[in-house]
Amino acid sequence: MTDPRALRAYAHPTRMELVGLLRREGPLTATLAAELTGESVASCSYHLRMLAKYDLVEQVGGGRGREKPWRATAQFTDWPDHSDDRAVAEASTALQIALAENYLAKMTRALEQRHTLPHAWQEAEQFGDISLYLTAPELAELGERITELLAPYVPRLSDPASRPADARLVSLLRVAFVRHGERGAGAPAGACDEGAPSTPGEGAS
Repeated sequence: MTDPRALRAYAHPTRMELVGLLRREGPLTATLAAELTGESVASCSYHLRMLAKYDLVEQVGGGRGREKPWRATAQFTDWPDHSDDRAVAEASTALQIALAENYLAKMTRALEQRHTLPHAWQEAEQFGDISLYLTAPELAELGERITELLAPYVPRLSDPASRPADARLVSLLRVAFVRHGERGAGAPAGACDEGAPSTPGEGAS
């Protein structure tokens, strides 16, 4: 997406939730989407129409009105990381911030409910951070290597039949950013410097 209006339209928690739901479980009607998201049918119908305006979702054959199925138009959404166009850059930043807030809300809910999971899942979940001194090319290469590791599992998103019987939907966040306004040297690389644990199964990232 490069249209600032589309970027700002997508920066809404319900719309992001609907697109993700359609990619995993679609096609879905507004009624079914409402049942799965906890939103009202009218709200889902409105947000689906807004997403369709910018070609993020589309209607498929069958049904009438709110009972007509919707599907996502792509498995992933991409937008500029940076732009010389100020409107695009500002809209992209606004979307990134909305995503970060959405991630934080979901992560908080997951941590609150963690005690309800079987022990194996509690041990498998990860929560932590690590600081590294990297060059820009090294950071880019690290991202490419992580993408390669995740690639075998991506098809399961759109193909329910390929999911193991005991598989659960897991959010794996990929966040790497330059630490602005901090010392350029002196802190030990690799330290878990925000206080999160680094032992396996307890948050090592």
